[in-house]
Amino acid sequence: MDGSVWNRSNSAKPLPGARDKMKENYKKVPERVTLKKEIGLLSACAIIIGNIIGSGIFISPKGVLEHSGSVGLALIVWVLGGGVSALGSLCYAELGVTIPKSGGDYSYVTEIFGGLTGFLLLWSAVLIMYPTTLAVIALTFSNYVLQPAFPYCAPSYVATRILSTACILLLTWVNCSSVRWATRIQDVFTVGKLLALGLIIVVGLVQLCKGHYEALHPQAAFEFLRPVSVGQVALAFLQASFAFSGWNFLNYVTEEVVEPRRNVPLAIYISIPLVTLVYTLTNIAYFSSMTPEELLASNAVAVTFGEKLLGMFSSIMPISVALSTFGGINGYLFTSSRGSLAIPCPPQCTATIVILCIGETHNLINYVSFINYLSYGVTIGGLLYYRWKKPSLYRPIKVNLMVPISYLLFWAFLLGFSLYSEPVVCGVGLVIMLTGVPVYFLGVSWKDKPKCIYDFIASITYMGQKLCFVVFPQIDPLEQANPPQS
Repeated sequence: MDGSVWNRSNSAKPLPGARDKMKENYKKVPERVTLKKEIGLLSACAIIIGNIIGSGIFISPKGVLEHSGSVGLALIVWVLGGGVSALGSLCYAELGVTIPKSGGDYSYVTEIFGGLTGFLLLWSAVLIMYPTTLAVIALTFSNYVLQPAFPYCAPSYVATRILSTACILLLTWVNCSSVRWATRIQDVFTVGKLLALGLIIVVGLVQLCKGHYEALHPQAAFEFLRPVSVGQVALAFLQASFAFSGWNFLNYVTEEVVEPRRNVPLAIYISIPLVTLVYTLTNIAYFSSMTPEELLASNAVAVTFGEKLLGMFSSIMPISVALSTFGGINGYLFTSSRGSLAIPCPPQCTATIVILCIGETHNLINYVSFINYLSYGVTIGGLLYYRWKKPSLYRPIKVNLMVPISYLLFWAFLLGFSLYSEPVVCGVGLVIMLTGVPVYFLGVSWKDKPKCIYDFIASITYMGQKLCFVVFPQIDPLEQANPPQS
């Protein structure tokens, strides 16, 4: 095949006549298996917003206030948390269009640092992080749906598990059946959750207009409830970061985004500031109706808010949280399954249901939260290394060096003081990650395995493909024949 070479290191435009030759070559190429480009700008924004706004905004305010010690510092943590997420998103935007592969962190780290680092990141994500996060969001969904049926006590263990499992199974089936249906659900429920949070914000602003801002007065806002250390502030950021988690998930479906060089960064510019504004105004609304002591004493902040201000319409709050978390489950299933196309939705669904039955998923989240932020830092550190390793590589988006450096400084602060404050939690999470080392060397690095092992792996792969109806996307032959110059 003699297609013209696109000199990406010197120009973003093909050489004269190259476009026509490439079109002719595409006609000669046999049909290949690949992911369809069906995600436009609106759906890309919905994926980011839908993955960020899940259960976090209804869980984290209590933790942020508890660790920050004052209303004023808590609000600062929320705003800075959004700013740090924006810095990380811009770094991921550069990586996403420079290495345009679905799989997010795993694809970038594997490309930059090699197979072992990428495998360890994916091992920890698929083994614990993805299914545990899904389990927590599903349990939040079921708790809020069932709360009206249990007005004087917490919903029963069995009822919450059955409803959570049904929700996971339904959305797994949708995501396996149709990308279009999954994105349509994401669009609808993203709008629904913004409307729900909009109700909280509007009611809170009405309260402020009536003069109910005692907790927000500067003197009261920075009156500390207890002594606060740097380690506690780091944990407050960790709580807020949990609510912002999901900002990197559009990179898991880069290959399915229409015009990714335009739509990926544009979706970030729209979504992250919008989420930060919504989160900050939501917390202000909470403080307009509750004292810090009341918020700390509440196990369901949004429900307490509704009971105090909405009266007979207070049931809107559990419904709103249910809509938010339902969309969060769908978005998390949609994007996390792209993290490893060899481990698609059905096995993740199974792992999530197992964790649901075990119960104490919050402890598991604490164990692996360290790994979550460790993976962000490794990936963004890889951006700097890739700049040094391949300085002439064509980059449609190239962020200022201060963006990744600023993010890594915050990352070092967060992980360093979190490790100091919670050494057991971080240590156990690191051990879980390192269990993938022997698995990698036995399953991937060891090339001269006996034929019976290869036959067994091949049969399992074939059965999994038939059961889940999946195949691995094929590489574009034109891209193989005409690789970008670096």
